[in-house]
Amino acid sequence: MRFTFLRILLFISLCWMSFPLQAQYVVQGVVTDSLTREPLPYTSVYLKGTTEGGMTDDKGQFSFKTYRPQAVLVISAIGYNEYTRLIHPAQGIRLTIALSPATYALNEVVVKPKRERYKKKDNPAVEFVRQMIEHRDDYSPKELDFWQRDRYEKMTFAINNFDSVKQQKWLYRKFKFLTDYVDTSAVTGKPVLAVSNRELLATDYYRKSPKSQKQRVHARRQAGVDEMLSQQGMEQAISVTMTDVDIYENNITLFTNKFVSPLSSLGPSFYKYYLMDTLTIAGQPCVDLTFVPFNSESFGFTGHLYVTLDSTYFVRRATMNFPQKINLNFVDYMSLEQNFTRGADGTRQLADEHITTEFKLVDNSDGIYAKRDVYYRNYVYEPSADALSAFKKPEKVIEPAEATHRTEAYWDDNRQVEVSKKETSVDKMMAQLRTYPVYYWTEKTLKVLFTGYIPAPKEKEPLFYIGMMNTTISGNTLEGVRLRAGGMTTAWLNPHLFYKGYMAYGFKDHRMKGMAEVEYSFHKKKEYANEFPIHSLKARYTSDVNQYGQHYLYTSQDNVFLSLKRQKDDRIGYQRKAELTYTNEFHSGFSFQLTSRFRQDESSYLIPFLKQDEMATPVKKISNTEFEVKLRYAPNEKFFQTQWNRFPVSLDAPVFSLSHTMAAKGVLGGDYTYQYTEAGFQKRFWFSAFGYTDVILKAGKVWNKVPFPLLIIPNANLSYTIQPESYSLMNAMEFMNDEYASWDVTYYLNGFLFNRVPLLKKLKWREVLSFRGLYGNLSDKNNPTVSNDLFRFPVTTSYMGDTPYMEVGVGVENILKVIRLDYVWRLTYRNLPGIDKSGLRISLHMTF
Repeated sequence: MRFTFLRILLFISLCWMSFPLQAQYVVQGVVTDSLTREPLPYTSVYLKGTTEGGMTDDKGQFSFKTYRPQAVLVISAIGYNEYTRLIHPAQGIRLTIALSPATYALNEVVVKPKRERYKKKDNPAVEFVRQMIEHRDDYSPKELDFWQRDRYEKMTFAINNFDSVKQQKWLYRKFKFLTDYVDTSAVTGKPVLAVSNRELLATDYYRKSPKSQKQRVHARRQAGVDEMLSQQGMEQAISVTMTDVDIYENNITLFTNKFVSPLSSLGPSFYKYYLMDTLTIAGQPCVDLTFVPFNSESFGFTGHLYVTLDSTYFVRRATMNFPQKINLNFVDYMSLEQNFTRGADGTRQLADEHITTEFKLVDNSDGIYAKRDVYYRNYVYEPSADALSAFKKPEKVIEPAEATHRTEAYWDDNRQVEVSKKETSVDKMMAQLRTYPVYYWTEKTLKVLFTGYIPAPKEKEPLFYIGMMNTTISGNTLEGVRLRAGGMTTAWLNPHLFYKGYMAYGFKDHRMKGMAEVEYSFHKKKEYANEFPIHSLKARYTSDVNQYGQHYLYTSQDNVFLSLKRQKDDRIGYQRKAELTYTNEFHSGFSFQLTSRFRQDESSYLIPFLKQDEMATPVKKISNTEFEVKLRYAPNEKFFQTQWNRFPVSLDAPVFSLSHTMAAKGVLGGDYTYQYTEAGFQKRFWFSAFGYTDVILKAGKVWNKVPFPLLIIPNANLSYTIQPESYSLMNAMEFMNDEYASWDVTYYLNGFLFNRVPLLKKLKWREVLSFRGLYGNLSDKNNPTVSNDLFRFPVTTSYMGDTPYMEVGVGVENILKVIRLDYVWRLTYRNLPGIDKSGLRISLHMTF
């Protein structure tokens, strides 16, 4: 008995000990779409009758361990037939499994893709698409005189895959309460931690003639880590990143790029189309039209259009993804789904739209999960009183002040769908996080790095900002080391009255410089003085250096990164200006600016003002009293708003500008009669799959006899960085003109060529071609060698003949996702002394 018991005990012990010693096998592989060959992310993979398995990652790959030498593998995904297969994990084979779309047998004849070479000729799928393209305006709501609809939009940014392992990492283990806010993605099935949440309730209005689109915002709210940034700027940035999609347009705008639509007129040359089996969508028989781009690196989609089996070619549902190999930065995964219904007269109505994205700054990280859901209800085709009043408003988005102060009960009553409690708790989570000093100070530091300003005296709703911080220390030949400190007030101190200024000191010239500004805004501002639209009266006094021919558009001259020069920066004098400016911007995109200015240019040992006489008589300073008018028209312009500047986030809108400056001798101490006119044009032109071109054209003329500080001095870039509207190989004051015409053309190919080179396409580099030039002329009346009473030009200044100045550049951007390198050649005036004939230029350029 005892022996039997010992034998049983020994047997059990051996079994227990041997179990972990059994060979452990790895089941791994990749799941793809049988048609498009694209990976299928977030697909269920498990061993039948067990709990072993998991889900594929965003690249369609799976891997898990088992002790079973033989098992039945089951793979399932929504919209696909379930796949089962007997496997032998002990063999260590990496599996490649292609799931076929789920089908429902109907009697219609369909064409399935075969293994032979794809042909467009005599392909029923291509002919079917051509018919869809021909009829895409049928039943389009844009063909109606009017429509309106209610919109509910929610957008969430979250830390992806916030599982128990990540929660124990040093970055998060101090914040154990975060587990209370972890949610599960309905799309990926992964645990996510929302860090930003946005909601919008609005009504959209459309009028065909005169064409107009308006939106009346009823409620808007936002909470999360992006509170540190300008909310007006964030709204604009998001509007061009994850925006409304119209699959019936030739191009679909997402992530600031344009992608070829499957229903584009270019579609049959860009995509492979397949007619798959028929299936039922919401009770309607539909054919599955599947598409995949010829080149998987190009800017297009893979996906399915479910088209009703009638003569209307009505798309009931659209599902689209980015190809896995697409030459797109930071977007590791994107899925788009749209569902359509029909109105009583057959008009197609977008019912809902869902965009799910995973962003990754670096590979092999979980990145950020983002989801944008939009629901539309209550389509109306007769204009209401609210609609008529909206069209009378000048602004495109009509948002009352109370829209950002709605109660929780208001949101619960007006949302079109239910939301989880965790989705609306981001504000509570952020409040808890900020009670921890380590997070509080980290957030403050990041805010300074992002904005360049330090808020004071409190973090939220500061009364003023100190900065910009990246201009604190810089240097140049005239001043040596330069220190600068400044700041500005905000709308929380006074929503109408704003103060701004700085002081600077050069340790070589031992002179104080500075700027003081006061601005009264006729509009009540939310944060900053330069919020759109500006309607203000501004007084400014500036006393500082003047770097002749070096004026950068989007970078301060004190930026420390511009201190490193390719040549000695010795074309610097002093300048004082007292200005009174009235600015008025309109929602139509038109604006005008009126400025009265007293300007005084002072010479320095680097830029002496020497009369063209036998004695070379020096002149200390010249003064002028000017009046300037600026007109600008930029319809539908979008930009990112910061405390001190606006940066365009989309150059699609044309920009027209016209200015004229005049001064009269003897008026308020003016030394010269002066008339200067300048006109400009700027536009981005898209070539669908072939990239885009930015074009900037300008022309100007000085009408009077004036000394060189009042002439046209081309903008020379002496730094090693790439700067817009400047010449990379021209020296400061190398040319001076009294009339000019210039062009700046840059063609971004978006990898159109590199994507076809087997090795290069893996690097995801993109080609850039640039061509800049300037035709200038100096008339005899402003030529000091011909005309008297003028100042001598610097000895390095040359006269431009009939040949324009030109330079071309060939570049590669998207190096390590953030670097652009251009090699620039100077084409003309190559024999002048002291010039650079070619050179390498660099910039940090983060783009999708």
